[in-house]
Amino acid sequence: MDEIRHLHVRPMSRRSFLVTAGNLGIGVAFGGLLRPALGAVMARAATGDFRPNAWVTIAADGIVSIMSPASEMGQGIMTTLPLLIAEEMDADWDRVRIVQAPSDAETYGNPGFYGVQLTGGSESTRGYYDLLRLAGAQTRKIILASAAGLLRVPASELITGPGQVVHRPSGRTLGYGEIAATATLPDPLPQATAADLKPAGQWRYIGRRDILRIDVPSKVDGRAIYGMDIQRPEMLYGAVLRPPVQGERPEAIDDAEARAVPGIIRILPLSYGVGIIGETVEATKRAKDLLKVTWSTSSRVRRYTSDRLIEDYRMTAGDIGRDGVTAYSEGDAASAIAGAATVIEADYMSDHVAHATMEPMNATALVTGDRVEIWAPTQGPTGTQHFAAGVIGTTPDKVTVHTTLLGGGFGRKAEADFIVDAVSLARDVEGRPVKVIWSREDDIRHDKYRPLAAQHLQAGLDRDGNIVGWRHRIAADSIFARTMPELFERQGGHDDVVTEGAHVNYALPTHRIDYLRQDNGLDVGFWFAVGVGYTRFGVECFIDEIAAARGIDPVDLRLELLRDQPRARHVVETAARMSGWTRPRAGRALGIAYSDAFGSHCAQVAEVSLDRASGAIRVHKVWCAVDPGVAIQPRHIEAMIMVGITNGTSQALFEQINVVDGEVQETNFDTYRVIRMSEAPDIEVAVVPMAGSPVGGMGQAGLPPVGPAIANAVARLTGGVRLRHYPFLPERVLKALSA
Repeated sequence: MDEIRHLHVRPMSRRSFLVTAGNLGIGVAFGGLLRPALGAVMARAATGDFRPNAWVTIAADGIVSIMSPASEMGQGIMTTLPLLIAEEMDADWDRVRIVQAPSDAETYGNPGFYGVQLTGGSESTRGYYDLLRLAGAQTRKIILASAAGLLRVPASELITGPGQVVHRPSGRTLGYGEIAATATLPDPLPQATAADLKPAGQWRYIGRRDILRIDVPSKVDGRAIYGMDIQRPEMLYGAVLRPPVQGERPEAIDDAEARAVPGIIRILPLSYGVGIIGETVEATKRAKDLLKVTWSTSSRVRRYTSDRLIEDYRMTAGDIGRDGVTAYSEGDAASAIAGAATVIEADYMSDHVAHATMEPMNATALVTGDRVEIWAPTQGPTGTQHFAAGVIGTTPDKVTVHTTLLGGGFGRKAEADFIVDAVSLARDVEGRPVKVIWSREDDIRHDKYRPLAAQHLQAGLDRDGNIVGWRHRIAADSIFARTMPELFERQGGHDDVVTEGAHVNYALPTHRIDYLRQDNGLDVGFWFAVGVGYTRFGVECFIDEIAAARGIDPVDLRLELLRDQPRARHVVETAARMSGWTRPRAGRALGIAYSDAFGSHCAQVAEVSLDRASGAIRVHKVWCAVDPGVAIQPRHIEAMIMVGITNGTSQALFEQINVVDGEVQETNFDTYRVIRMSEAPDIEVAVVPMAGSPVGGMGQAGLPPVGPAIANAVARLTGGVRLRHYPFLPERVLKALSA
């Protein structure tokens, strides 16, 4: 699988890391907390290459291979993370090859995700940033020590340049390949601390706009290997028929016609559906369509109708007397609001949305005895190991995961249902690999949707219009109750990914957030920006409503509330200036919104128009100013922001999953409406990092502000008509106009 390999935790604190490579251990310390190396010192890996640590291998020809521990799903992380190592070790980027890290959390786990291999939450760069820079600095010190031995000079007389070591007094040089060919690793190994990291002024690669993503050329010329592209010797194909209502089981299966389809090898009942194994994709699809299954009718999801439940959620969130779990509390918000001169309150709702990744769910599995090998576009190799092990009754260390490129993820491919499909079917034909491919209809109807959510916001103002109390109540189902039940219980029934984004950095003297869990049986999951995507909708629209009540400009109110937040003020001021905030537009209006989610500050202004006859909103342009803390790859940041804005516009205007009596009504892109190219706004992005700031996450930072910016623009355009329910469907807009 060289095509994948070359496209291509242990728990660690932020201040102390240990990098290991098999039986080679490299101690890496941060902040002066030194830890000893583990295991024997080796000069080179079994291939004969020079391997300073688990992250870097240097060949005799000077090619440097760097591990990429995260899943590449279009966000450019396969370039960003290795670039950090290359920067600190002074590799020649033109001679760097990127290798997808194997499934090995002990070595390649993300410190930001409890040491597991998991890509999501805009946590890859934030989680690995310190670790990988230190690994690069450690590598550089090992190279210098090895070169000193070869040249028989003090290491203090040596410096590094791109791919080479230079002896300053004599001008002699050694290429990294020459060192790799002959050197042995020093014993003891040099230690790296924060003092060894390059200052920003010496960066060669970080911050440059001309470093291109390494995954793009293979995607352009067709060499890229996605999960859908996997081919293995003697491979079979699989499909699973799932029940129309989640949680039902097959009670009777009439498979006579299905078994008669040429090429069908097995049809087997599963606890959650019916599996089909065949020699071709077409055969499994045909057989699946011919199955006649009597499903159980006992699932409580049969009582799930989203239109009815969202109204129940709204009433629950608005019932101040109903207790929830306190997610955050500062001061006595309830008393402050009760004694306020003016109280403003509003409800905001958001429907289910589907991930609808361009590459549907798929996985290939091979079961041999108690061992499993998997090829999959997964965001979570560690989770994949554990779920696969559970299917066949083995241990995770006997499961090997080859992570391919992902044709989109957005949180969906952190799930394991498609992995379980492949392993379950492969177990039945032990010794032959089985590739399971979900149809688009399967993908839409059996997704793990963003939670249905209702929010009630209250603010108390004093006689001068100052906010004295702020209360935010969120009614929604829990993601963690299903995916991380032990954590959910430890947190007292609080799901901080569902309420994420409600805790704001506005100056609020009293502030309380309550979570009211709703449990109606339907599985919900992590969807692009998850809670922030709807909580900031509520927060930022509510800020505009307060500004309107006070009769002041929405930008001015935000700047007032962000008076102690220089990074936040900067992006708000920059976005307003970019858009020409105060300039009137004929038939159009501007709206603004701000977010500090994922450690990045992001302000956006949307320019919209409205067809009052049809209720259709058109977003013409979005201006965005973003401060990522450290702009590792500015062009890629701009691209990720554009993705977030486009997705955010799509979910704000179009995307909606409707569930009626437990059955999902949408089946494909003809009924699950997403934004079209002709509807995408023009986007202008300014990357404005503030020096000395910590690195922020960028994968999802662009989505949260755009929806509220659109709603706020509509309010300015219509003289105060408020849109409070995602998505802003034309019929909802018309209803708001007529209210």
